[in-house]
Amino acid sequence: MTTMTDHPHTRPAPVTGRELRPQDEASARIWDVAATVNDPEIPVLSIADLGILRGARAEGERAVVVITPTYSGCPAMETITADVTAALNAHGWEDVRVELVLQPAWTTDWMSEDGRRKLAEYGIAPPTGRAAAGPVRLSLAVKCPRCDSLNTREMTRFGSTACKALHVCNECLEPFDYFKVH
Repeated sequence: MTTMTDHPHTRPAPVTGRELRPQDEASARIWDVAATVNDPEIPVLSIADLGILRGARAEGERAVVVITPTYSGCPAMETITADVTAALNAHGWEDVRVELVLQPAWTTDWMSEDGRRKLAEYGIAPPTGRAAAGPVRLSLAVKCPRCDSLNTREMTRFGSTACKALHVCNECLEPFDYFKVH
């Protein structure tokens, strides 16, 4: 019998930031400070909202933070690394190391529900559905973040950044970014 968990194209349930937050006090403090750093491209989202904050730990006097870029060439990683380092320095951690990991690859499934809500309030349609591990699923409609209409269309697959597509609403006629499912 085939179940959802053993289907070859089904990914395991995403591990959320809440589940990744360390249990020991020192590491949890590092996590909490790093989680306040905002994404420089979408400043209403923290790196925890985006799901790119994947780990934090204290190694003696050193704070180590693990982040996964939304894609391997993401130009925001340098700024995020500097911002995480500055935030931890401001909270007393002088020795900070930020590790960038590419495996497992980031997926929009790691975004928090709060992050998805903030995206919509900011005027960017959040990703719909879950990332596929096999065949790419088609998205039938993207909801306009301004008027909630499903009568929208894609203008171009690549928007202001590679992780977004440019759409337009056929009802309110406003263009908007759509954060693509990855």
